Amino acid sequence: MTANSVVAPSIILSAPQLAENIGAAARVMANFGLSDLRLVNPRDGWPQDRAWASASGADWPLDEAQVFDDVAGAIGDLQLVFATTARPRELQLPVITPREAAARLAEAAAEGMRTGLLFGGERAGLETSDVALCQAVVTVPVDPRFHSLNLAQAVALNAYEWRMTQAAGPPPKFREGPPPADQAAMMGLYGHLETELDAAGFFHPPEKRPSMIQNLRSALGRAQFSDQEVRTFRGVVTALSRGRGRVLEKLARQKSDAAPPAET
Repeated sequence: MTANSVVAPSIILSAPQLAENIGAAARVMANFGLSDLRLVNPRDGWPQDRAWASASGADWPLDEAQVFDDVAGAIGDLQLVFATTARPRELQLPVITPREAAARLAEAAAEGMRTGLLFGGERAGLETSDVALCQAVVTVPVDPRFHSLNLAQAVALNAYEWRMTQAAGPPPKFREGPPPADQAAMMGLYGHLETELDAAGFFHPPEKRPSMIQNLRSALGRAQFSDQEVRTFRGVVTALSRGRGRVLEKLARQKSDAAPPAET
C-alpha cells in the first residue's frame, strides 16, 4: 500500500522458471512500492532459497508471496488486470504502453478497485487463454530488432511507471545541507577577490572593471556558498595571492643574479 493509501497493483508471475528472476522481480517491486506478489505454478516449486538471495534484502514480497494453480485463481479477487506481452494476439483487447497502463491502474485504484499486472514465464510468455482473462495488453515499446525482455526487467519497467503515478517528483535530498551564507559574508568574499584581482592587473581595460565585477559577483552569488565554502574560497584566494608574491620575488632574484656586476 502506498503512502496515500491507494492499493498498489498485484504482480502475478505465471509459470516463472528461475528462482533468480522471481527474486529480482521482488527486488524491483520493493524499489517501487509494490508488495503483493502472486506466483502461478513456479516450475521448481516454492519456496526457493535462490529467490531470497536474488532479492538482496527485499524479502517482504517473497515472504508473503501466494502460490496458485492457475491464472484464474491468482486474479480472482482483482477487478482490473492487464497482461504484459510482446507477442501479437488475435484477441480484441486494447494494446497500451506501461505508462498508459499505470495511469489506468492508478485511476482504478483511486476508485477503490483491486488491480494487477500479469507476466508470463521466461520461455514462452503468457498463454492466449490467460491473456483473454485480462482487460488490456501492455507492451513495452522496445526496438523491433530485439523485443525479448528479462522477466524482472519487464516487471521493473511497469513498476516504475506505476511509481511515477504516485510519486512523480524527485526524492528528497539525501541530507539537508547547510544554509547559504549571508550577504555580509559574500560581500567580504567579493571584496577580497576583487582586491587581489586588482593587484594582479585582471581588470583591464579599466573602463570594463564595473561590468567584470558585476559578472563575477553574479556567478559567485548563483553558487549559494555556505559559510564554510566562503571561508574555503577565501583561503584559495589568499593562497594564490601569496603564491604570486613568491613568484615575483623569485623573478626579482633571477633578474638580480643575471645582472652584470657593477663597475668599481
